Amino acid sequence: MARFPFFGGDPSRRIAEADSVAVIGLGRFGSALALELMAGGTEVLGIDLDETLVQSLNGRLTQVVRSDSTKEEALRQLAVDEFDRVVVAIGDDISASILTCSVLLSMKIPVIWAKVVDDRHGLILEQLGVHHVIYPEKDMGRRVAHLVRGAALDYIEVEPGYALVKAAAPVILIGKRLGDSGLRTEHDVTVAAFKRAGEQWRNADADTVLHAGDTILVVGPTASAESFAQLR
Repeated sequence: MARFPFFGGDPSRRIAEADSVAVIGLGRFGSALALELMAGGTEVLGIDLDETLVQSLNGRLTQVVRSDSTKEEALRQLAVDEFDRVVVAIGDDISASILTCSVLLSMKIPVIWAKVVDDRHGLILEQLGVHHVIYPEKDMGRRVAHLVRGAALDYIEVEPGYALVKAAAPVILIGKRLGDSGLRTEHDVTVAAFKRAGEQWRNADADTVLHAGDTILVVGPTASAESFAQLR
């Protein structure tokens, strides 16, 4: 990944040419997302109207700027129109979120992700044509509900009705090849990966033999994956 010095020319345009993302709105959600992108090696242009938030991230993002994202001219001056991916993480001002998304769509940004605060907000952005609408509180609430309800150690819904569940390996799988377990036929799930204490995650296949104390990642229909995670 290229790193760009901030002298000569427009730094925002140089960032846009890299593996980069523009994040608009640097509250708790936006700043956490931006910093995680940076940690993964992605160049980040951060934008917010709040000078305090901008200053708090100065030196931690590739570039961070105070600007009004509802104004197309301001975004074009920051070369946001040259980014392939933009995240709108504005959560406390629905009007600003909607106007910002509208501007980005008019600029024909290829991929727009937007955080929403409720279903009405999300419906408006979906109707506008925003590519990915994020419901962080609703999604987290649903995820925690699955964890509270069962024995899963972690839970990710791939899409409605299909999930990936982290769980302890049940007794019925210990000491036998996964290919001989009848897992898919009897439980309608697949073990995708496994981990032993003190070791790294490894992909599972038909020849994998699990040990007591192993942790597994199970994928399948949500109800089946959750039921399987209950086994001991």
